[in-house]
Amino acid sequence: MKNLIPMAICYDFDGTLSPGNMQEYGWMKALNIKKPKTFWKNANDLGLAQEADEVAAYMYQMMREAQMHNQLIHRATLKKAGKDIELFKGVATWFNRINKYAEKQGVQLKHYIISSGLKEMISGTPIAKNFAEIFASSFMYDAHGNALWPAVVLNYTSKTQFVFRINKGCEDICDREGVNAYVPTKERAVPFSHMIYVGDGDTDIPCMQIIRRHNGHAIAVYNPDKKGAKKKVEHLITDRRVNIIAPGDYSANSPIDKYIKAIIDKIKAVHVLQELEK
Repeated sequence: MKNLIPMAICYDFDGTLSPGNMQEYGWMKALNIKKPKTFWKNANDLGLAQEADEVAAYMYQMMREAQMHNQLIHRATLKKAGKDIELFKGVATWFNRINKYAEKQGVQLKHYIISSGLKEMISGTPIAKNFAEIFASSFMYDAHGNALWPAVVLNYTSKTQFVFRINKGCEDICDREGVNAYVPTKERAVPFSHMIYVGDGDTDIPCMQIIRRHNGHAIAVYNPDKKGAKKKVEHLITDRRVNIIAPGDYSANSPIDKYIKAIIDKIKAVHVLQELEK
């Protein structure tokens, strides 16, 4: 792996790798919650009433719903629920395919999750093994693994912390000094220009802006099977938040597949030119 060119792809999860909200699959079914829209409305109403962060509000609403059903939120239960999360077309084989392509170009490609969803659920998905790190919201737990309180809450701007962590090679979430330490641009682990952010909406905009501002790339994904989904992300192009919008399809020769391969080619070409110019 020596002398390979570093590169990172950062993904949101809900709406990006999965067509829906992760809680609506195994977890809600286990509690027999038949109206997901009611759950999200209650969470949003709670957040507004308490002037709370919307991610913290939905996590609290999860705890409240579990109590109403005489259950607790358990770490193992959440991880188990992750197995039932639906993924977009091609996601299951995407990582192996794109990694092989990158390696042929002399690029060491790493994948990261930066999500407002739950780390425990994402860790239970079949694709979890493909990520160098999963940065996501999570609970604190007691000695028996029962959720006590939110431990990490990722929202619009708090997601950006992890873009910088990847950029600087400071991936330990407990390392508060490293992420804020000055590191010369040339000494950073993954240049922003070698980073791609893949998201689906407004919560991803701050990360998209940071990466694009430093010559990286951003992709907005939409659900091709959902009416009006494409229209909702088109403003991200006109507002210059992303480079392209693409359907949630990671299969071979899909728009995402072609575009990211082109970025890998570009990173390789720029690296070769820089080496020659030395």
